[in-house]
Amino acid sequence: MVIDTPAIVLKSFSYGDTSLIAHCFSKINGKINIIVKGAKSKKSPKYPYFQPLSYIDVIYNSKPNRELQILSKVNFREYWPNIIEDLYRISLAITILEITNKTLSENDPHPVLFKVLIKVLRLLNNKLSNPKLLFWFYECALLKQLGFQPNLDQHDLPGLVLPDIQNDSSSSIIIATLLSGNIDKLPKEDITSKNSKIISDYLWKLMCYHFENLENIKSLPVVRQILK
Repeated sequence: MVIDTPAIVLKSFSYGDTSLIAHCFSKINGKINIIVKGAKSKKSPKYPYFQPLSYIDVIYNSKPNRELQILSKVNFREYWPNIIEDLYRISLAITILEITNKTLSENDPHPVLFKVLIKVLRLLNNKLSNPKLLFWFYECALLKQLGFQPNLDQHDLPGLVLPDIQNDSSSSIIIATLLSGNIDKLPKEDITSKNSKIISDYLWKLMCYHFENLENIKSLPVVRQILK
């Protein structure tokens, strides 16, 4: 079956002397692995399309039992220069991509989460929203869409004690607003250093509890400093 879908490149790496493998989050089929033959050859224009954070349209012949899908065509869909040129924003964006890559299963569509990811990246690019809130918003959306909706009244899980959000009313209000799922109504409250630590720790403990190997994310140390 020929698939034509928007996709975000999550990760890419060399395959052989001239080809690339790209992990992409597609709107139609969820996470897919695409082999781009000859992408690294001098005559190929495809290499720039498959760098992390590229928002592209891909056409490929989908075979569910095949680990690598073979690319037919690709075009740029949207470009986010303000993210790429800002260390603060690119660090958050790359961590979002790494989290997405590690938590999604292959060929498991999540169209709502895909839509949220695009909105978060657009807002990171336009510099009108607080980057911390956007990062936390995406964590909340990912937990919810993958079946792990946080419950603010729950203070612990088997083998895990969570920060008591209810003891800090401002942090509780911020997280409740994020969990509502409306990215157009991000919290307006001032974010103190205390808020940042509580919210960051709470959400990240939930992420690591429900998903394996997140502590191995390369960009995480930088982002933890940003968030706190």
